[in-house]
Amino acid sequence: MEKEVRVEILTIGTELLLGQTLDTNSAYIGEALAAAGIEVYWKSTVGDNEARIREVLRVALTRSEIVIATGGLGPTEDDLTCRAIAAELGRTLHLDETVLESIRLRFADRGLVMPRNNERQAMIPEGATVLPNPHGTAPGLFIRMENGKIVVAMPGVPGEMQPMLTEQVIPRLGEAFGASGSIRSRTLKACGIAESALDEIIGDLMRHSRNPMIGLLAYPGEIHIRLTVHTESEADGDRLLNDLESRIRERLGKLLFGRDEERLEDVVGRLLLEAKQTIAVAESCTGGLVCHRLTNLPGSSAYFVRGEVVYSNDAKEGLLGVPRELIAEYGAVSQPVALAMAAGMRQVAGTDLALGITGIAGPGGGTATKPIGLTYIAIASHDGVTCREYRFLGDRETNRLRASQEALDILRRHLLLHRHAGQT
Repeated sequence: MEKEVRVEILTIGTELLLGQTLDTNSAYIGEALAAAGIEVYWKSTVGDNEARIREVLRVALTRSEIVIATGGLGPTEDDLTCRAIAAELGRTLHLDETVLESIRLRFADRGLVMPRNNERQAMIPEGATVLPNPHGTAPGLFIRMENGKIVVAMPGVPGEMQPMLTEQVIPRLGEAFGASGSIRSRTLKACGIAESALDEIIGDLMRHSRNPMIGLLAYPGEIHIRLTVHTESEADGDRLLNDLESRIRERLGKLLFGRDEERLEDVVGRLLLEAKQTIAVAESCTGGLVCHRLTNLPGSSAYFVRGEVVYSNDAKEGLLGVPRELIAEYGAVSQPVALAMAAGMRQVAGTDLALGITGIAGPGGGTATKPIGLTYIAIASHDGVTCREYRFLGDRETNRLRASQEALDILRRHLLLHRHAGQT
């Protein structure tokens, strides 16, 4: 943009507040606008209530030059966006015959008669530009106010909103405000470190770098480092991002496992292929999650040989050869049993590598000495067997996910360690 233009997104719908519908529209809008050099400053969500819609619109217009709303343009009584916008802007609604006819034709093309309540979708605020919707019945609105600010309303259905945004809204915004340059971003992914510890390592870069900017996002078992740059050209943006990424990589080293859409299992699969190594997995508390992640990739049959979910002690003994006396002495959730699981799995499957995972996912089963979240992960190779202890703090699903993440990271680090040695 030639000058600073602040954009606010309004997502409208009670179902969003109740968590019944996931708000994917905001992410799409933010990414599409960033690519066009338009920066989003705020996002608000409001239910299907005319007074509250007017209130959030009023607040948005005090601080933003562009307000983009999605949702609430349907034909039912609780679709109040158009009415609320007209009331807040002091504009009357009028029946647009062209819009009404397009809705009728859409129903007729399907052999249906248009219900009378669809006429609501043809009630357009005075002075609004209608944005045709070839994918649905609800038209969009583009309103340029007397003070130069812009209000946009689009359907909430993603399949209708997305083409309207990219094909009609963004070109109009570019004409209105002179969009130039672009906002580019890149995500580096780290695991095996807490967010606070990572902040200590790169915190000075975060404080002193304003373009690109650095942000941290924590997920179970991994941290995303988001780099965002605003430049006039893609080449300048790539140069700045590459320079900052190099500085971060120098500090974090092997803590970084991937970039952008790359997942940990993608990296592990590639390393296994490069090393020409095979893997088998014995799982207890993770219930097959590690196997699922390793095999949820094209070509995984080249390295994944076998997996066993050994929940019971009998399964650990019968399928993997874990000695019964070992379980009796140390318990199923213990380092000796995890070591025996990995070694037994490698021997049974005849693979280069094997993982053994046992733990207490919760919500029950924990004790004072073995609390919920206690997990042991072992890896077996021709070098022998090693094991690590973890104590996760989460619910059952989070503990299982984190255990699978740490298991894959143990495998990744093992492969990296032996990469230059030429053997695992």
